[in-house]
Formats: sequence, structure tokens, C-alpha cells
Amino acid sequence: MLKKSYSVNNKVPCLKIVLSKTVGLWILLGTVLAQLPQVLKLMRGRSGEGLSLMSVLLQLYSTSGPVVYCVANNFPLSAWGERLFMLIQTATIGFLILHYRGNTLKGMLFLLAYGGVMFLLGSSAPTAVISMMQASSVRALIASKVIQAGTNYSNGHTGQLSSISVLLVWAGSLALIFASLLETGKSLSTLAHVLSACLSCILLAQVLCYRKSSAAIKDKSE
Repeated sequence: MLKKSYSVNNKVPCLKIVLSKTVGLWILLGTVLAQLPQVLKLMRGRSGEGLSLMSVLLQLYSTSGPVVYCVANNFPLSAWGERLFMLIQTATIGFLILHYRGNTLKGMLFLLAYGGVMFLLGSSAPTAVISMMQASSVRALIASKVIQAGTNYSNGHTGQLSSISVLLVWAGSLALIFASLLETGKSLSTLAHVLSACLSCILLAQVLCYRKSSAAIKDKSE
């Protein structure tokens, strides 16, 4: 009996390690690949129809906070490289939206200004500002999804919003919920990730429901 109990107790930490590694890989794949289909869809369609620029800017802010935090604390690139890749993809989406609206110069100035601000934040920003950005990143991501969902509802279509990107973001949100539960249990952080996942689910439902309307908009633009 004692041997059986000892064996079970030994397996529990191993199971947690396996789950942690699996969820980490799940988050990594979702983070690295999530916005790439959106970038490709914008370039293929040569249009940013249906995408909210404010939503994209909030996404960019939500990604920037953790990157600035890691740079300011001299974390190795291997610890935050996937976030940098996601940041580049999101900034590219912002530029493409402006570019396809006929504001290429404004898009280039946006990239230059953003790069300059990120450099200043990473090299000389006060600790309080960095901590505030890090703490508010999830809230900014939630706000970005609310705005995009509202834009979809107002337009009656999702335009160039990539269903694959939305699906990957939703899957990544689920992984973050599991990771938060493993690390902190039931907390405000877990609740925020649950809300984010629910909003991603709403966006995914909108993509499916507005499929015909979005296809009609695409045909008109062609």
C-alpha cells in the first residue's frame, strides 16, 4: 500500500512537468504562427478591409509590454524571442492596413516612430512605466478583441480578418488558461485569460457567421 502511494506521489510531479512542457509548446506555436496567416491574407488580398486599426494598435501595445520588460531586465533572447516575432508581425499588419488605405507614408512614419519609442522604453524607461505596461498587456489585448468584434458587427462582415489567425489566437488563449491554472491556480490572471479566450471564440463565430458577407465584399473589391 505504501509502495503504491509512493509511486502515485512520484508520478504527480512528472505529470505536471509534462503538462507544463506541452502547454509551453502550445503557447509557443500559437504565438509564433498566430499573426502570420493574417499578414499573408492582407498581402494576397491587397486590402485591409474590415480590420480595425485601433484593435491592431492595442494588440501591438499588449505585445510590446512583455518585450520591453524582458529587454529592460536583460533577459536572454531565447526567453522572449517568440514575442519579438509576434510584435514584428503585428507591426507589419498595422503598416499594411495603412498602406492599403493609401497612407503608405503614414505607415512608414508609424513604423519609425514605433521603433524609436520601443528603443527608448527598452533602454531608459522608468521601472514603474515598464511594470505598468507589463501589467496592462492582457487588458489591452481584451480591449483589442472587443473593438474588432464591434467592428465586425457594425460592418456586417469580417472582411480580411483571417479565420486561421483567429483560430490560432483562440487556441493560444486556451493554452494560457491552462498555464495560468498550473502556475497560479484560480486568480485574476486566469480570469483575464478566460475572458480573452471567450472573446476569441466570439471572433471565430463571427468569421463563420459572416462568411458569405465577407466573400461578397471580396468579390466587389476585385
